[in-house]
Amino acid sequence: MSINLTAFVPHPPLIITEIGGDNITQVANTIRALEKLNELIYQLSIETLIVFANQNDLIDNAFGINHASSLTADFATFGDITKYSPYKNDIELSYQIREYLETRQSVVLYSDEKLHYSVGIPLFYLLKNLPNTKVIPINNSQLNYERHWQFGNQIKDCCINSNKRIGIIASGNLSHCLTEDAPGGLSIRGKEFDNFVIDNLKKKNISRLLDIDQQLIAEAKPSGYRTLITLLGVLKNTQFETEILSYEYPLGIGYLTANFKLQ
Repeated sequence: MSINLTAFVPHPPLIITEIGGDNITQVANTIRALEKLNELIYQLSIETLIVFANQNDLIDNAFGINHASSLTADFATFGDITKYSPYKNDIELSYQIREYLETRQSVVLYSDEKLHYSVGIPLFYLLKNLPNTKVIPINNSQLNYERHWQFGNQIKDCCINSNKRIGIIASGNLSHCLTEDAPGGLSIRGKEFDNFVIDNLKKKNISRLLDIDQQLIAEAKPSGYRTLITLLGVLKNTQFETEILSYEYPLGIGYLTANFKLQ
């Protein structure tokens, strides 16, 4: 199997040194978890990292594959004007994925050298000191969870026979309603949602995650739940163990880092 790593990661701007400053200690557990994944990417000799993310300008009925040859993290929105070294896109594999999905899903190719922060923030740690690892950013759509799960499974089918060593990451934050000063305000359903997700990931109960109560989603206000569903599609019919590397919510937002250890 050429998919050698699968993980779910958060994207808190606070973990970037120039943004977090002295407050970076609040997300120390998340940073350590991402650094552990960085070590795994190195140890597993991952050549290409596919990143599922909930980016800007989602297309209602299609997934998007960014095939810009050079990809640069840009955190100016958060006050960080540092010019970071660009990542290389795996153009060859992105076209192979597009061709494979052509008759199976609605997929568009687009070109944007500026990475959305939901991709750039986790890559800051995941690919630190790994300049040769290429990246393929893939956007969610507004399609339902079933379509995202199917999409993830089709990505796996496309990549499984590749001669490259591939890692697949889903970037997303859990509830935005975990404390009184959280962006979404405090809701008791926020913690209920996060516990539900973590518990069912540990138990590998994929069907419950697919059939989640939509009212719970609405009240918990996660961002990127579809990216998790897409990743679970990748894991369909795959033997794995869930390793929770970190979970914290210093700003009222649930930051989960999980490694799905492939058997």
